[in-house]
Amino acid sequence: MNAPFIEQKARQTLAVVDCDIHPAHRTPGELLPYLEPRWREHYQTHGVHVRQALPSALMYPRMMAAGMRADSLPENGGPAGSDLDLLRKQHLDPVNVEFGLLMALSKGGMEERNPGLAAALSRATNDWQIDRWVREEPRLRAGIVVPQEFPEAAVAEIERCAGDRRYVQIMLSSRPSDPLGHRRYWPIYEAAERAGLPIGLHPVGYNGGHPSTGSGWPTFYLQEHYVFVACMEALAASLIIEGVFERFPKLKVVLVEGGFGWAPALAWRMDKHFEKFRNEVAHLKRRPSEYLREHIWWTTQPIEEPAQSRHIVEIIDWIGWDRLFYSSDYPHWDYDNPSFAFKFPMTEEQRRKIFRDNAMALYRLA
Repeated sequence: MNAPFIEQKARQTLAVVDCDIHPAHRTPGELLPYLEPRWREHYQTHGVHVRQALPSALMYPRMMAAGMRADSLPENGGPAGSDLDLLRKQHLDPVNVEFGLLMALSKGGMEERNPGLAAALSRATNDWQIDRWVREEPRLRAGIVVPQEFPEAAVAEIERCAGDRRYVQIMLSSRPSDPLGHRRYWPIYEAAERAGLPIGLHPVGYNGGHPSTGSGWPTFYLQEHYVFVACMEALAASLIIEGVFERFPKLKVVLVEGGFGWAPALAWRMDKHFEKFRNEVAHLKRRPSEYLREHIWWTTQPIEEPAQSRHIVEIIDWIGWDRLFYSSDYPHWDYDNPSFAFKFPMTEEQRRKIFRDNAMALYRLA
């Protein structure tokens, strides 16, 4: 699991856009200079309080080293993902990353219960991404972290950052307090549509105070890892059936690290029941599958790997070769090297779409 990265014999020739890179704080206090004095004092005195009983520990089982590869630990100290030079050496340079999208998940305000601190942490995290990463490495782009449980503050943060092209999406946790189709989140979608930015949904360590599965807490990490899929299915159904895409027809949503092999089955099931219950959801003007295929994109890591590769090709044929983005999840243990991650045949056009062109178009990268 923590074996060294596989050395590539030659530099990858096809430029790639990586849609899932995790930056980390080099020290526990790295975010403090980016906080206003009032919230810096609060943070140092009281700490953070996320929606779970034990704020200092994750509520679900996880492997040692927080799921990071041992060889991604910087030699000069600090946690995995905290060293920009190591990111360049291990990932950006050898796999020829043209653009890398940051997913900043550490104490970013998405899960904080105090509304003021949640807004302050989100603002600080966004400024930290630009100052510490994007300004130093022109291949990187940031995602706007927002206090998603406090939509009014989330909208203010979106409006503060949206004019800066170094931010390419709005980040939301796929473990919210309520299903994301709930109307209380709609101001966020309205702001996203107005800004012309996609929403990027990514799992975080906490889950709104709820058990991570619909039947309680899992015992093993293998169970927890599967829950990323079930969570994304539930959120996709919520966004569609609650009418988010009918109300916001230009909204785009990217599901990151939640797989995509489940998409056809979910669409088929929703369409079948829509024919029976459409008078209950009269606000939907089209079949659920049409909203799904028009408004949702997926990233590849961890990609489903059936025994017969043609099965995954059939799924991509269904969802569309223009709906997938390559992602690595660097520096996690299940990091996907683009030279080895895709074990099914692709045409040159399909390869270019998944590795680069789809993301270049959706995120308007240049």
